[in-house]
Amino acid sequence: MLNNSNKTSIFCVMSSWIVLLIIAFYFFTIFFVSWITTRKQQKDDKRSFFVGDRKSPWYVVAIAMIGTSISGVTYVSVPGMVAGSQFSYMQMVLGFVAGYFAVAYILLPLYYRLNLCSIYGYLEQRYGLYSYRTGSAFFLISKFLGCAVRMYLTAVVLQLVLFDGLGVPFAGSVALIMLIVWLYTFRGGVKTLVWTDLLQTLCLILAMVFFIYFVCKTLGLSAAGLYDTISESEWSRTWFFDDPNDKRYFWKQFFAGMFTTIAMTGLDQDMMQKNLSCKSLKEAQKNMVSYGFGFLPVNIIFLSLGILLYKYAAELGMFDGTRLISLEGNELVSDELFPYLATGTNPMTGEAFLPLAVSILFVMGLIAAAFSSAGSAVTALTTSFTVDMLRADKKQDATQLKQTRFWVHLVNTILMGCMIYLFSIIGSGSVINAVYVVASYTYGPLIGLYFFGLYTKFKPRDRFVPFICLLSPVICYVLSTYSEEWFDGYKIGYELLLINGGITALGLWISSLFRRIR
Repeated sequence: MLNNSNKTSIFCVMSSWIVLLIIAFYFFTIFFVSWITTRKQQKDDKRSFFVGDRKSPWYVVAIAMIGTSISGVTYVSVPGMVAGSQFSYMQMVLGFVAGYFAVAYILLPLYYRLNLCSIYGYLEQRYGLYSYRTGSAFFLISKFLGCAVRMYLTAVVLQLVLFDGLGVPFAGSVALIMLIVWLYTFRGGVKTLVWTDLLQTLCLILAMVFFIYFVCKTLGLSAAGLYDTISESEWSRTWFFDDPNDKRYFWKQFFAGMFTTIAMTGLDQDMMQKNLSCKSLKEAQKNMVSYGFGFLPVNIIFLSLGILLYKYAAELGMFDGTRLISLEGNELVSDELFPYLATGTNPMTGEAFLPLAVSILFVMGLIAAAFSSAGSAVTALTTSFTVDMLRADKKQDATQLKQTRFWVHLVNTILMGCMIYLFSIIGSGSVINAVYVVASYTYGPLIGLYFFGLYTKFKPRDRFVPFICLLSPVICYVLSTYSEEWFDGYKIGYELLLINGGITALGLWISSLFRRIR
């Protein structure tokens, strides 16, 4: 977990007003975009908040979804994980691309054909009300936990590089972050998110490009030197086909990446909500495929930055090949490397590790990643709870629905803030791993439900479905805990998601047999 003893932020010694003015200008732009997108919104349109009048251009949605997917976790954790995992993460990213094709040509046609506001409406038509509510509940749990993990990391970094210098406690900074999220999303919903996420994604990518430029300048690397440094590094190894027991084994990561994408994008109301705002199925498919391929260079940039950061850390004497030690003598975890070098000062010289522009770019990129992800998540949670749990879109007129949506959105924002603060008590070493572990347990039942429904004609007993979906993660936890002992040293990794989905599908099949016997 990040802590104040590890570093001194240059934001503590520079004018806080400069930082506040930069951030204020950034959010003024975001709020202006929010106002532009909602000023002509029809007040009597019950579906506008949820699907944005289905007028979003596909290329805008594609770019916006990159920002939503990246979040503060990818921004901070992926560069830091290079030393432990090398470029093996790209094997998973390649699986992501395959997963995006599956979402585009298997799930999107289903959602558009059924004209859904919430994608979990399919489960009611296929299985029944209990299954529908179960699928939605698993999404709500997963999204709350996943977004809390992501926002926790972002909030801690912002606390260190900005709010500590202003004397704002952690609880206060979290409250301020969630208030901003609520303010620019509570009215426009997905229509606002598409355009604000576009802006935030562009800010994030530009920040990363300039960041690499300044790091190369500090290290004295030309463009050719940058290429040689990355290609010759032992950490740039990408493909691992030799040891099936290794977590980095290609097929483990590829299929885990593919099914993780199907689950965390295709079966996720957050990600699908933007796709359902496109004008047509064809445009939504173009968006999904373009977004998938765009994910490849973005992650290469993050991993390449990781090599540069570790090289710089080694030159400073902070990294000996196995351990990260700050110049103050404190041990760092991988998630701390990027913020430490980006915003810290050398205690021996009193000078910043990198130029002030780099620190500002780091904070701006972090804010762009965090708020894109959080705003999208809270809006999707509001949609799912309002439509799936309360079924307010069917029971209420436009005015009543707007009031219900307002309060659900407010409560979701408050709960998210509370969960972020709670997670700060628990902490985490490598947050990106925590995100995928959460996904493995909570999205697995959704994969089982959808694939069993799409590729079989069996009808399980609807009342049994909640118990099956709860039992499957429990079995997976036991398997994951004892896999090395039971399976001759085999360690279950990200493929846990596939196992979870398979156990769920098996349970549904067994339930359908009991229904037929009866």
